[in-house]
Amino acid sequence: MAADDRFDITPELLLRGYARGIFPMSEGGFADEVFWVDPQFRGIMPLDRFHISRSLARAIRRADHGVRINVDFAGTVRNCADRAETWINPEIAELYGALHRAGYAHSLEVTVDDQLVGGVYGVALGGAFFGESMFSRRTDASKIALAYLVDRLRAGGFVLFDVQFLTDHLASLGAVEISRAEYHARLQAALRETGDFAAQPSSAVSAAGMLQRSTQTS
Repeated sequence: MAADDRFDITPELLLRGYARGIFPMSEGGFADEVFWVDPQFRGIMPLDRFHISRSLARAIRRADHGVRINVDFAGTVRNCADRAETWINPEIAELYGALHRAGYAHSLEVTVDDQLVGGVYGVALGGAFFGESMFSRRTDASKIALAYLVDRLRAGGFVLFDVQFLTDHLASLGAVEISRAEYHARLQAALRETGDFAAQPSSAVSAAGMLQRSTQTS
């Protein structure tokens, strides 16, 4: 859009965008323009079909990592943006920081010796969780983060986990692609529900408990 046609995306406008099924992106980490996206096909992760492979289960059982919630949201976003190609520019990072401070955006972080090695962040609205980005500095760290995130979303009563675009990585974990029309219908149903991201899964966040619950539901 032309410079004089630009408008500022506020945190409030961002939440309204999510409720309408759209989300913001930029062309790169140093791009000035932020635009709305409403894909023709949408990736979602069915919460009862998350696939934990044997190798991932072994990595989780090793328990040589920590899992925490919302301790370093800014660091999680910064790591997600730290790649050759990113859609997270400073304006987008600031917007999600504002949503985090308002209680809408959350991070799930994987650590080793208290150092951030993987994680995922996104936005919770009603019974929908919109996964924005994830990163991994260690083998399987982002997969571990997603496994614990799915467990938490199930415990919190969420009914829709939006992953935006279907990738081979996400498909291997159980994600599927649906049409825009189907996504919007599911979104409106999810927004009528009440998800609680703070809800603690039973058996806390132990590896054994999470794997047992995943086996029971997948």
